[in-house]
Amino acid sequence: MTAPAFANLPESMGTAPAPFLPPALAEEVRKIYARSPLYGRRFPLHAQPLKWSCYREIPTLSKREIVERGHQAFFADYAEIERGLQAKRYEYESTGGTTQLPMTVIMEEGWWNAQTARAYLASPILREFVGRPYRKCVLAPVGCSSNLCPYEDHPFPNRYFDGTVYLNLSSDPFAFPESEWDRIVVELQATRPEVIEGEPVYLALLARAAKKRGVRVPSVRAIILTYGKASTQHGRRIAEVFPAAQVDLYGSTEAGYLFVGEAFKDNSRVIEPNAFIELVPWRPELPEVFQIYVTTRDREAMPLLRYHTGDIVQRFPTGFRLLGREGNLYFRVDGSLVSPTDIDAALPADFACWHYSLIQTSEARWDFHYVADEPAEHGRIEAAVAAILGSGARVNAFRRKFIPPAASGKFALLKPLAK
Repeated sequence: MTAPAFANLPESMGTAPAPFLPPALAEEVRKIYARSPLYGRRFPLHAQPLKWSCYREIPTLSKREIVERGHQAFFADYAEIERGLQAKRYEYESTGGTTQLPMTVIMEEGWWNAQTARAYLASPILREFVGRPYRKCVLAPVGCSSNLCPYEDHPFPNRYFDGTVYLNLSSDPFAFPESEWDRIVVELQATRPEVIEGEPVYLALLARAAKKRGVRVPSVRAIILTYGKASTQHGRRIAEVFPAAQVDLYGSTEAGYLFVGEAFKDNSRVIEPNAFIELVPWRPELPEVFQIYVTTRDREAMPLLRYHTGDIVQRFPTGFRLLGREGNLYFRVDGSLVSPTDIDAALPADFACWHYSLIQTSEARWDFHYVADEPAEHGRIEAAVAAILGSGARVNAFRRKFIPPAASGKFALLKPLAK
């Protein structure tokens, strides 16, 4: 049986004669089975050297299964979790993600910081910040991926942890009153960060607030776009106020950081020490587009093996593009794919907004909602977006004061009808 494709570099996996797994992957599979009883209960593993035929029989793991089984299924003794939390050997987070189902994630103490440092080292832009003190501001949903995210209203500078300031005290940036933006911008100026990290919609609106107040932050050297899918509209608005290198950092609370690259450059690469990323063919007519199964590396608490994230990636000669969640991609009648990147490219060159969302309301009807300080020429937008959707699509554009997130706190650029 042929080996499945991986996004990892071959040298990070090692080599083995066919039909056996490369040594690094085989060792990690054995470690995961030894650390967590969940996998042995689902699919017993033999003691012989692992072959690809056996690897493919290991059932994939979904977020729904983790939620239904509960985080305790990863541990032989539930009391071990309580003891670990009390002794601060373990930390925990709760994440809803795009499924809106709450998931408790147990992580060993220091894991989040360690895998974040590895992600930075994998980025030519971010590696300069590893191993030295630097200041960072984070603006993202309150229930974000970091174990340091605050859940109570702490005054500044009590939200300052190890050089990082968490700027917002509530979710949905469109609901922030002007007084809240006043506070956030003042704290940004006071911190003088070298790095700003956040969800793209939040950061675009931060740029809007700073621009409105005539504020510049010349200390900023890098912008990290994470927690959600960024559009080029977000990137441009952010760059107008914070002209620094932009990094696309992809991951999740339960899996950690997986890909990193320059924003909008299609050169994202796997963060090799953090995970093995299996590339699973998605549709025959799209040979360079894949689902991904994630196997975490050196994870002690809740290790993931062949975890089906629900995300879709596209391979380019330069690296990978994260297309987004499977449910947020659209297929024309002829089977060709439409992603948020295609919508970005279709919009008129002189169009500018802080955020947009394209929503399918019926088979041929779409609504294009956008937030901008000035109205745009709707006819041109409607024609351009309809042309990219094809199949007689009809698009109506609406300028909005705000676009609410989903119940999970996430924003979506493209919302096709559920199939």
